[in-house]
Amino acid sequence: MAVSYMDYSSPSAQFTYDLSNNQFFKKDDRNLINFLSINQINTLGNVSLLDIYLSTGNVIEPHIHQNASELVYCISGAAVVSLINPFTKELRNFPIQPGQVANVPQGWWHYEVASVDNTHLLAIFDAPVPEFIAGFDLLRLTPASVFAHTYCLDEAKVKDTLAPITKTVVIGPPSDCKMNQVRSKMAPAQHANPTYSNHSVPSQSSYNQGYGQQHRQQYYYPQQQPVIGNGGYTF
Repeated sequence: MAVSYMDYSSPSAQFTYDLSNNQFFKKDDRNLINFLSINQINTLGNVSLLDIYLSTGNVIEPHIHQNASELVYCISGAAVVSLINPFTKELRNFPIQPGQVANVPQGWWHYEVASVDNTHLLAIFDAPVPEFIAGFDLLRLTPASVFAHTYCLDEAKVKDTLAPITKTVVIGPPSDCKMNQVRSKMAPAQHANPTYSNHSVPSQSSYNQGYGQQHRQQYYYPQQQPVIGNGGYTF
């Protein structure tokens, strides 16, 4: 555990907590996140967690935890945990179902997408308070001129594309996203990348047999889109 000078005999020592009393973010009644850290239970060591509820196609925005690794455990439903391996320069997609986990090493860019409704995930961190850098801040705070100059892009188009990124998302797409309405009307055949029917994910056995190897760089949801969320602070 973390080095602690806590007097465990003190009346102020905390050993239990109701996570519903500390809601980190809520998009709606089916998409929300509760949070627990040393700020809620002062006897914790190097551990904290997010209690995550998602419905189909909802995304925990791309982000990193610069001070902690994250172990994502699926309690119910199904999700895909995606990360970029900075050593192999590869996007990896790991489908998880109840009882399965996916590990995100410290500082790695990652996101999670719910495959079905009523998905419940537990994200466990090896830090008393995990830090959080969101794609939201990286995109909105970097001048469009820098993106345009660095990557030889049309600055006006970059600025126009990023202009809507102004408010907290965390769980996307935003409820008022018009692009999401357009995508929902599109048939899977219209997409170049393959889809999983009914947003299901392969079993762990089929994944180990090569399914994930074949599709991990092409995973796509018809309703999924790049989303930006809240960031620039610790939980």
